[in-house]
Amino acid sequence: MTRDIRRLSERKRRGEELSAEELRWVVGAYTAGEIDDAAMAAWLMAVCCAGMTGEETWHLTDAMAHSGQVLDLSGIDRPTADKHSTGGVGDKVTLVATPVAAACGACVLKMSGRGLGHTGGTIDKLEAIPGLRTDLSPERLVGQAREVGLVVAAQSRELAPADGRMYALRDATGTVDSRALIASSIMSKKIAGGAEAIVLEVTVGSGAFMRDVEEARALARLMVELGRRAGRTVGAVLTDMNQPLGGAAGNAVEVEEAVTVLRGGGPADVREVSLTIAAWLLVAAGLHSKFDAALAAAAESVDSGAALEVFVAMVEAQGGDASSLERPLLGHQAPEVAEWGGEEAGVVARIDARGVGYAALAAGAGRRRKGDRGDPAAGVRLLRKEGDEVRRGEPVAIVLAASQERLGEALAELDAAISISERPPMPGPLIVETIPPGGSE
Repeated sequence: MTRDIRRLSERKRRGEELSAEELRWVVGAYTAGEIDDAAMAAWLMAVCCAGMTGEETWHLTDAMAHSGQVLDLSGIDRPTADKHSTGGVGDKVTLVATPVAAACGACVLKMSGRGLGHTGGTIDKLEAIPGLRTDLSPERLVGQAREVGLVVAAQSRELAPADGRMYALRDATGTVDSRALIASSIMSKKIAGGAEAIVLEVTVGSGAFMRDVEEARALARLMVELGRRAGRTVGAVLTDMNQPLGGAAGNAVEVEEAVTVLRGGGPADVREVSLTIAAWLLVAAGLHSKFDAALAAAAESVDSGAALEVFVAMVEAQGGDASSLERPLLGHQAPEVAEWGGEEAGVVARIDARGVGYAALAAGAGRRRKGDRGDPAAGVRLLRKEGDEVRRGEPVAIVLAASQERLGEALAELDAAISISERPPMPGPLIVETIPPGGSE
Protein backbone atom coordinates (compact mmCIF):
# COMPACT_ATOMS: atom_id res chain seq x y z
CA MET A 1 0.00 0.00 0.00
CA THR A 2 1.30 3.45 -0.96
CA ARG A 3 1.09 6.27 1.58
CA ASP A 4 2.51 9.04 -0.60
CA ILE A 5 -0.01 11.36 -2.27
CA ARG A 6 2.44 12.29 -5.03
CA ARG A 7 3.01 8.68 -6.01
CA LEU A 8 -0.73 7.99 -5.84
CA SER A 9 -1.34 10.95 -8.15
CA GLU A 10 1.25 9.62 -10.61
CA ARG A 11 -0.28 6.14 -10.52
CA LYS A 12 -3.76 7.49 -11.05
CA ARG A 13 -2.60 9.62 -14.01
CA ARG A 14 -1.27 6.41 -15.57
CA GLY A 15 -4.73 4.88 -15.15
CA GLU A 16 -3.82 2.45 -12.36
CA GLU A 17 -6.50 1.31 -9.93
CA LEU A 18 -6.01 2.34 -6.31
CA SER A 19 -6.85 -0.07 -3.49
CA ALA A 20 -9.54 0.41 -0.84
CA GLU A 21 -6.80 0.91 1.76
CA GLU A 22 -5.06 3.57 -0.33
CA LEU A 23 -8.28 5.47 -0.92
CA ARG A 24 -9.16 5.33 2.79
CA TRP A 25 -5.69 6.70 3.53
CA VAL A 26 -6.10 9.60 1.06
CA VAL A 27 -9.46 10.55 2.56
CA GLY A 28 -8.27 10.22 6.16
CA ALA A 29 -4.97 12.03 5.64
CA TYR A 30 -6.55 14.96 3.81
CA THR A 31 -9.30 15.27 6.42
CA ALA A 32 -6.65 15.29 9.17
CA GLY A 33 -4.60 17.97 7.41
CA GLU A 34 -1.70 15.66 6.61
CA ILE A 35 -2.11 16.32 2.87
CA ASP A 36 -2.12 19.99 1.84
CA ASP A 37 -4.50 21.56 -0.66
CA ALA A 38 -1.92 21.74 -3.47
CA ALA A 39 -1.09 18.03 -3.31
CA MET A 40 -4.76 17.07 -2.99
CA ALA A 41 -5.67 19.27 -5.95
CA ALA A 42 -3.10 17.41 -8.05
CA TRP A 43 -4.64 14.08 -7.03
CA LEU A 44 -8.14 15.33 -7.84
CA MET A 45 -6.94 16.50 -11.25
CA ALA A 46 -5.46 13.05 -11.88
CA VAL A 47 -8.84 11.50 -11.05
CA CYS A 48 -10.57 13.95 -13.39
CA CYS A 49 -8.21 13.01 -16.22
CA ALA A 50 -7.99 9.23 -15.72
CA GLY A 51 -11.34 8.42 -14.10
CA MET A 52 -12.09 5.74 -11.51
CA THR A 53 -13.44 2.22 -11.66
CA GLY A 54 -16.74 1.36 -9.99
CA GLU A 55 -14.92 -0.34 -7.12
CA GLU A 56 -12.65 2.68 -6.59
CA THR A 57 -15.66 4.98 -6.57
CA TRP A 58 -17.45 2.82 -4.00
CA HIS A 59 -14.43 2.70 -1.68
CA LEU A 60 -13.89 6.46 -2.03
CA THR A 61 -17.59 7.10 -1.27
CA ASP A 62 -17.60 4.75 1.72
CA ALA A 63 -14.44 6.33 3.13
CA MET A 64 -15.84 9.83 2.74
CA ALA A 65 -19.19 8.86 4.29
CA HIS A 66 -17.45 7.34 7.30
CA SER A 67 -14.86 10.11 7.68
CA GLY A 68 -17.15 11.39 10.44
CA GLN A 69 -20.43 10.52 12.11
CA VAL A 70 -23.25 8.68 10.32
CA LEU A 71 -26.64 9.79 11.61
CA ASP A 72 -28.91 7.25 13.30
CA LEU A 73 -32.50 8.10 12.35
CA SER A 74 -34.05 4.92 13.73
CA GLY A 75 -35.81 6.88 16.49
CA ILE A 76 -37.91 8.88 14.03
CA ASP A 77 -41.42 7.48 13.63
CA ARG A 78 -41.89 8.55 9.99
CA PRO A 79 -40.18 7.20 6.87
CA THR A 80 -36.96 9.15 6.36
CA ALA A 81 -36.10 10.58 2.95
CA ASP A 82 -33.43 12.66 1.24
CA LYS A 83 -32.87 14.13 -2.23
CA HIS A 84 -30.04 15.71 -4.10
CA SER A 85 -29.38 17.46 -7.38
CA THR A 86 -26.18 17.22 -9.38
CA GLY A 87 -26.45 20.96 -9.90
CA GLY A 88 -27.91 23.36 -12.36
CA VAL A 89 -28.84 26.96 -13.03
CA GLY A 90 -32.04 28.17 -11.39
CA ASP A 91 -32.46 24.75 -9.77
CA LYS A 92 -34.41 25.58 -6.63
CA VAL A 93 -36.16 22.19 -6.60
CA THR A 94 -34.96 21.33 -3.08
CA LEU A 95 -36.72 24.40 -1.72
CA VAL A 96 -40.03 23.14 -3.13
CA ALA A 97 -39.81 19.35 -3.26
CA THR A 98 -38.61 18.76 0.31
CA PRO A 99 -41.41 20.67 2.11
CA VAL A 100 -43.90 19.01 -0.25
CA ALA A 101 -42.62 15.54 0.69
CA ALA A 102 -42.61 16.47 4.38
CA ALA A 103 -46.18 17.77 4.16
CA CYS A 104 -47.16 14.38 2.69
CA GLY A 105 -45.77 12.36 5.60
CA ALA A 106 -42.06 11.90 4.94
CA CYS A 107 -39.36 13.09 7.32
CA VAL A 108 -36.80 14.83 5.12
CA LEU A 109 -33.31 15.42 6.45
CA LYS A 110 -31.04 16.86 3.79
CA MET A 111 -27.44 18.04 3.79
CA SER A 112 -26.81 20.43 0.93
CA GLY A 113 -23.82 22.18 -0.58
CA ARG A 114 -22.84 25.62 -1.73
CA GLY A 115 -22.51 26.80 -5.30
CA LEU A 116 -20.07 24.78 -7.38
CA GLY A 117 -18.61 26.32 -10.51
CA HIS A 118 -21.38 27.96 -12.55
CA THR A 119 -24.15 26.20 -10.60
CA GLY A 120 -26.02 27.56 -7.60
CA GLY A 121 -25.98 26.03 -4.12
CA THR A 122 -28.97 25.39 -1.86
CA ILE A 123 -27.08 26.54 1.25
CA ASP A 124 -26.17 29.89 -0.33
CA LYS A 125 -29.84 30.34 -1.24
CA LEU A 126 -31.15 29.48 2.23
CA GLU A 127 -28.59 31.74 3.92
CA ALA A 128 -30.07 34.65 1.94
CA ILE A 129 -32.99 34.39 4.40
CA PRO A 130 -32.03 36.79 7.23
CA GLY A 131 -31.03 34.96 10.39
CA LEU A 132 -31.33 31.44 8.98
CA ARG A 133 -28.59 29.09 10.13
CA THR A 134 -27.44 26.06 8.22
CA ASP A 135 -24.54 25.06 10.51
CA LEU A 136 -26.48 22.63 12.69
CA SER A 137 -25.06 19.98 14.99
CA PRO A 138 -25.97 16.32 14.35
CA GLU A 139 -28.15 16.37 17.47
CA ARG A 140 -30.03 19.44 16.27
CA LEU A 141 -30.43 17.96 12.79
CA VAL A 142 -32.17 14.90 14.17
CA GLY A 143 -34.20 16.91 16.69
CA GLN A 144 -35.53 19.31 14.06
CA ALA A 145 -36.26 16.45 11.66
CA ARG A 146 -38.34 14.77 14.37
CA GLU A 147 -40.21 17.97 15.36
CA VAL A 148 -40.72 19.73 12.01
CA GLY A 149 -40.37 16.88 9.54
CA LEU A 150 -37.86 18.88 7.48
CA VAL A 151 -34.31 20.12 7.90
CA VAL A 152 -31.94 21.36 5.20
CA ALA A 153 -28.47 22.15 6.45
CA ALA A 154 -24.85 22.46 5.42
CA GLN A 155 -22.34 19.74 6.01
CA SER A 156 -21.10 19.89 9.57
CA ARG A 157 -17.62 18.97 10.71
CA GLU A 158 -19.06 15.80 12.14
CA LEU A 159 -20.83 14.57 8.98
CA ALA A 160 -18.78 13.60 5.91
CA PRO A 161 -16.03 16.12 6.78
CA ALA A 162 -13.80 14.78 4.01
CA ASP A 163 -16.37 15.78 1.41
CA GLY A 164 -16.78 19.21 2.98
CA ARG A 165 -13.08 19.94 2.43
CA MET A 166 -12.87 18.28 -0.98
CA TYR A 167 -16.02 20.01 -2.24
CA ALA A 168 -14.61 23.48 -1.56
CA LEU A 169 -11.23 22.55 -3.07
CA ARG A 170 -12.82 21.14 -6.24
CA ASP A 171 -14.82 24.33 -6.71
CA ALA A 172 -11.67 26.46 -6.43
CA THR A 173 -9.37 24.31 -8.58
CA GLY A 174 -11.51 23.38 -11.58
CA THR A 175 -11.76 19.71 -10.63
CA VAL A 176 -15.54 19.49 -10.72
CA ASP A 177 -16.29 17.63 -13.97
CA SER A 178 -15.62 14.06 -12.87
CA ARG A 179 -18.30 11.38 -12.69
CA ALA A 180 -16.56 9.56 -9.85
CA LEU A 181 -15.97 12.72 -7.80
CA ILE A 182 -19.52 14.00 -8.31
CA ALA A 183 -21.00 10.61 -7.39
CA SER A 184 -18.82 10.09 -4.32
CA SER A 185 -19.44 13.64 -3.10
CA ILE A 186 -23.20 13.34 -3.35
CA MET A 187 -23.58 9.80 -2.07
CA SER A 188 -21.18 10.21 0.84
CA LYS A 189 -23.45 12.98 2.15
CA LYS A 190 -26.54 10.89 1.51
CA ILE A 191 -25.11 7.88 3.35
CA ALA A 192 -23.88 10.00 6.28
CA GLY A 193 -27.32 11.66 6.46
CA GLY A 194 -28.88 8.35 7.41
CA ALA A 195 -32.12 8.53 5.36
CA GLU A 196 -33.67 5.27 4.20
CA ALA A 197 -35.04 6.63 0.89
CA ILE A 198 -33.07 8.78 -1.56
CA VAL A 199 -34.08 10.36 -4.85
CA LEU A 200 -31.43 11.93 -7.07
CA GLU A 201 -32.08 14.65 -9.61
CA VAL A 202 -29.45 14.29 -12.32
CA THR A 203 -29.46 17.34 -14.55
CA VAL A 204 -28.40 17.05 -18.17
CA GLY A 205 -27.61 19.75 -20.71
CA SER A 206 -25.47 22.85 -21.18
CA GLY A 207 -25.99 24.07 -17.62
CA ALA A 208 -25.28 20.70 -16.00
CA PHE A 209 -22.01 18.94 -15.32
CA MET A 210 -23.32 16.13 -17.51
CA ARG A 211 -23.75 17.55 -21.01
CA ASP A 212 -25.49 14.62 -22.70
CA VAL A 213 -28.00 11.96 -21.76
CA GLU A 214 -25.53 9.08 -21.92
CA GLU A 215 -23.24 10.81 -19.41
CA ALA A 216 -26.16 11.67 -17.14
CA ARG A 217 -27.56 8.15 -17.33
CA ALA A 218 -24.16 6.70 -16.42
CA LEU A 219 -23.84 9.06 -13.44
CA ALA A 220 -27.37 8.28 -12.27
CA ARG A 221 -26.82 4.54 -12.46
CA LEU A 222 -23.51 4.86 -10.63
CA MET A 223 -25.06 6.81 -7.77
CA VAL A 224 -28.04 4.50 -7.53
CA GLU A 225 -25.65 1.54 -7.30
CA LEU A 226 -23.57 3.29 -4.60
CA GLY A 227 -26.70 3.97 -2.56
CA ARG A 228 -28.01 0.46 -2.92
CA ARG A 229 -24.62 -0.95 -1.86
CA ALA A 230 -25.05 1.12 1.30
CA GLY A 231 -28.47 -0.48 1.90
CA ARG A 232 -30.67 2.46 0.88
CA THR A 233 -33.72 2.64 -1.43
CA VAL A 234 -32.57 4.89 -4.26
CA GLY A 235 -34.08 6.24 -7.48
CA ALA A 236 -33.02 8.91 -9.96
CA VAL A 237 -34.71 11.38 -12.30
CA LEU A 238 -32.88 12.91 -15.27
CA THR A 239 -34.05 16.49 -15.89
CA ASP A 240 -33.32 18.97 -18.67
CA MET A 241 -30.83 21.75 -17.94
CA ASN A 242 -30.22 23.27 -21.37
CA GLN A 243 -32.01 26.45 -20.30
CA PRO A 244 -32.28 27.63 -16.67
CA LEU A 245 -35.07 26.18 -14.57
CA GLY A 246 -37.63 28.86 -13.86
CA GLY A 247 -36.95 32.55 -14.22
CA ALA A 248 -34.41 33.22 -11.48
CA ALA A 249 -30.72 32.42 -10.99
CA GLY A 250 -29.02 33.59 -7.81
CA ASN A 251 -29.69 33.37 -4.09
CA ALA A 252 -32.50 35.53 -2.67
CA VAL A 253 -34.07 35.71 -6.11
CA GLU A 254 -34.40 31.91 -6.23
CA VAL A 255 -35.85 31.64 -2.73
CA GLU A 256 -38.39 34.27 -3.76
CA GLU A 257 -39.37 32.18 -6.79
CA ALA A 258 -39.53 28.94 -4.79
CA VAL A 259 -41.91 30.53 -2.29
CA THR A 260 -44.10 31.69 -5.17
CA VAL A 261 -44.29 28.08 -6.38
CA LEU A 262 -45.16 26.88 -2.87
CA ARG A 263 -48.00 29.42 -2.93
CA GLY A 264 -49.40 27.74 -6.03
CA GLY A 265 -47.95 30.10 -8.64
CA GLY A 266 -44.55 30.56 -10.22
CA PRO A 267 -43.01 29.01 -13.32
CA ALA A 268 -44.63 25.83 -14.61
CA ASP A 269 -41.29 24.09 -15.16
CA VAL A 270 -40.23 24.56 -11.53
CA ARG A 271 -43.56 23.17 -10.33
CA GLU A 272 -43.40 20.18 -12.68
CA VAL A 273 -39.87 19.10 -11.78
CA SER A 274 -40.35 19.76 -8.05
CA LEU A 275 -43.58 17.79 -7.79
CA THR A 276 -42.07 14.92 -9.80
CA ILE A 277 -39.10 14.69 -7.43
CA ALA A 278 -41.38 14.95 -4.39
CA ALA A 279 -43.65 12.20 -5.73
CA TRP A 280 -40.76 9.80 -6.24
CA LEU A 281 -39.59 10.60 -2.69
CA LEU A 282 -42.99 9.50 -1.43
CA VAL A 283 -42.76 6.28 -3.45
CA ALA A 284 -39.20 5.57 -2.29
CA ALA A 285 -40.24 6.16 1.33
CA GLY A 286 -43.11 3.68 0.97
CA LEU A 287 -45.84 6.27 1.52
CA HIS A 288 -47.34 5.56 -1.92
CA SER A 289 -46.95 2.49 -4.12
CA LYS A 290 -47.80 4.26 -7.39
CA PHE A 291 -46.24 7.40 -8.83
CA ASP A 292 -49.53 8.91 -10.08
CA ALA A 293 -51.11 8.77 -6.62
CA ALA A 294 -47.97 10.27 -5.08
CA LEU A 295 -47.96 13.07 -7.66
CA ALA A 296 -51.59 13.92 -6.86
CA ALA A 297 -50.79 14.04 -3.14
CA ALA A 298 -47.78 16.29 -3.80
CA ALA A 299 -49.88 18.71 -5.86
CA GLU A 300 -52.57 18.81 -3.17
CA SER A 301 -49.99 19.74 -0.50
CA VAL A 302 -49.11 22.83 -2.54
CA ASP A 303 -52.66 23.78 -3.42
CA SER A 304 -53.77 23.47 0.21
CA GLY A 305 -50.86 25.50 1.57
CA ALA A 306 -49.56 22.61 3.69
CA ALA A 307 -46.16 22.52 1.94
CA LEU A 308 -45.63 26.26 2.47
CA GLU A 309 -46.46 25.83 6.16
CA VAL A 310 -43.73 23.20 6.47
CA PHE A 311 -41.21 25.43 4.70
CA VAL A 312 -42.02 28.36 7.00
CA ALA A 313 -41.72 26.08 10.04
CA MET A 314 -38.27 24.96 8.84
CA VAL A 315 -37.15 28.57 8.31
CA GLU A 316 -38.27 29.52 11.82
CA ALA A 317 -36.73 26.40 13.40
CA GLN A 318 -33.37 27.35 11.87
CA GLY A 319 -33.56 30.92 13.16
CA GLY A 320 -34.69 32.55 9.94
CA ASP A 321 -36.96 35.58 9.70
CA ALA A 322 -40.06 34.10 8.06
CA SER A 323 -41.50 37.58 7.48
CA SER A 324 -38.69 38.20 4.96
CA LEU A 325 -40.40 35.69 2.66
CA GLU A 326 -43.06 38.36 2.10
CA ARG A 327 -40.52 40.98 0.92
CA PRO A 328 -38.96 41.37 -2.54
CA LEU A 329 -35.51 39.73 -2.61
CA LEU A 330 -36.13 38.81 1.07
CA GLY A 331 -35.44 42.44 1.94
CA HIS A 332 -32.04 42.61 0.19
CA GLN A 333 -31.17 45.27 -2.37
CA ALA A 334 -28.74 44.91 -5.26
CA PRO A 335 -26.42 47.94 -5.63
CA GLU A 336 -26.61 47.81 -9.43
CA VAL A 337 -29.59 46.78 -11.57
CA ALA A 338 -29.84 46.80 -15.36
CA GLU A 339 -31.95 45.30 -18.13
CA TRP A 340 -30.60 43.09 -20.91
CA GLY A 341 -32.17 43.01 -24.36
CA GLY A 342 -34.70 45.15 -26.12
CA GLU A 343 -32.58 45.94 -29.17
CA GLU A 344 -34.31 43.44 -31.45
CA ALA A 345 -37.67 41.74 -31.91
CA GLY A 346 -38.32 38.07 -32.60
CA VAL A 347 -38.42 34.82 -30.71
CA VAL A 348 -36.10 33.82 -27.89
CA ALA A 349 -34.23 31.03 -29.66
CA ARG A 350 -31.72 30.19 -26.94
CA ILE A 351 -31.10 30.91 -23.27
CA ASP A 352 -27.98 28.89 -22.52
CA ALA A 353 -28.14 27.68 -18.92
CA ARG A 354 -24.38 27.61 -18.41
CA GLY A 355 -24.06 31.15 -19.76
CA VAL A 356 -26.78 32.41 -17.41
CA GLY A 357 -25.02 30.61 -14.56
CA TYR A 358 -21.80 32.44 -15.39
CA ALA A 359 -23.75 35.70 -15.58
CA ALA A 360 -25.11 35.14 -12.06
CA LEU A 361 -21.60 34.25 -10.89
CA ALA A 362 -20.20 37.39 -12.52
CA ALA A 363 -22.94 39.48 -10.89
CA GLY A 364 -21.71 38.30 -7.48
CA ALA A 365 -24.00 35.39 -6.60
CA GLY A 366 -21.25 32.76 -6.40
CA ARG A 367 -17.58 32.26 -5.58
CA ARG A 368 -14.53 32.67 -7.75
CA ARG A 369 -12.05 31.67 -5.04
CA LYS A 370 -12.17 29.25 -2.12
CA GLY A 371 -13.66 31.05 0.88
CA ASP A 372 -15.52 33.76 -1.09
CA ARG A 373 -19.06 34.63 -0.02
CA GLY A 374 -21.79 35.23 -2.55
CA ASP A 375 -23.91 38.37 -2.44
CA PRO A 376 -27.47 37.34 -1.43
CA ALA A 377 -29.04 40.01 -3.67
CA ALA A 378 -27.01 39.24 -6.80
CA GLY A 379 -28.37 37.22 -9.68
CA VAL A 380 -30.39 37.22 -12.88
CA ARG A 381 -34.13 37.48 -13.46
CA LEU A 382 -35.27 36.01 -16.75
CA LEU A 383 -38.38 37.70 -18.11
CA ARG A 384 -38.70 35.33 -21.07
CA LYS A 385 -38.17 31.62 -21.74
CA GLU A 386 -37.05 29.93 -24.94
CA GLY A 387 -39.80 30.14 -27.53
CA ASP A 388 -41.33 33.34 -26.13
CA GLU A 389 -41.90 36.28 -28.45
CA VAL A 390 -40.17 39.54 -27.62
CA ARG A 391 -40.84 43.00 -29.07
CA ARG A 392 -38.30 45.69 -29.68
CA GLY A 393 -37.84 47.65 -26.48
CA GLU A 394 -38.86 44.74 -24.24
CA PRO A 395 -36.08 43.40 -21.99
CA VAL A 396 -35.39 39.66 -21.82
CA ALA A 397 -33.55 39.68 -18.48
CA ILE A 398 -32.65 41.84 -15.50
CA VAL A 399 -29.23 41.68 -13.85
CA LEU A 400 -28.88 42.31 -10.10
CA ALA A 401 -25.19 42.99 -9.45
CA ALA A 402 -22.95 43.64 -6.48
CA SER A 403 -21.03 46.45 -8.24
CA GLN A 404 -20.83 48.41 -11.48
CA GLU A 405 -17.89 46.31 -12.63
CA ARG A 406 -19.71 43.07 -11.93
CA LEU A 407 -22.77 44.40 -13.73
CA GLY A 408 -20.75 44.89 -16.90
CA GLU A 409 -19.31 41.38 -16.66
CA ALA A 410 -22.74 39.83 -16.16
CA LEU A 411 -24.27 41.69 -19.09
CA ALA A 412 -21.41 40.50 -21.31
CA GLU A 413 -22.09 36.90 -20.25
CA LEU A 414 -25.74 37.30 -21.22
CA ASP A 415 -24.69 38.65 -24.63
CA ALA A 416 -23.19 35.24 -25.33
CA ALA A 417 -25.90 33.21 -23.59
CA ILE A 418 -29.12 34.59 -25.12
CA SER A 419 -30.06 34.84 -28.78
CA ILE A 420 -33.11 36.21 -30.55
CA SER A 421 -34.20 34.73 -33.86
CA GLU A 422 -37.16 34.44 -36.20
CA ARG A 423 -37.36 30.67 -35.64
CA PRO A 424 -38.63 29.18 -32.40
CA PRO A 425 -36.53 26.41 -30.80
CA MET A 426 -37.56 22.76 -30.68
CA PRO A 427 -38.30 22.13 -26.98
CA GLY A 428 -37.43 18.82 -25.36
CA PRO A 429 -39.04 17.14 -22.34
CA LEU A 430 -38.32 18.44 -18.85
CA ILE A 431 -38.26 14.92 -17.41
CA VAL A 432 -35.78 13.12 -19.61
CA GLU A 433 -35.65 9.69 -17.95
CA THR A 434 -36.41 7.98 -14.64
CA ILE A 435 -34.78 5.16 -12.68
CA PRO A 436 -37.59 4.22 -10.27
CA PRO A 437 -36.63 3.44 -6.68
CA GLY A 438 -36.69 -0.26 -5.97
CA GLY A 439 -38.27 -1.07 -9.35
CA SER A 440 -41.44 0.99 -8.66
CA GLU A 441 -43.71 2.01 -11.52
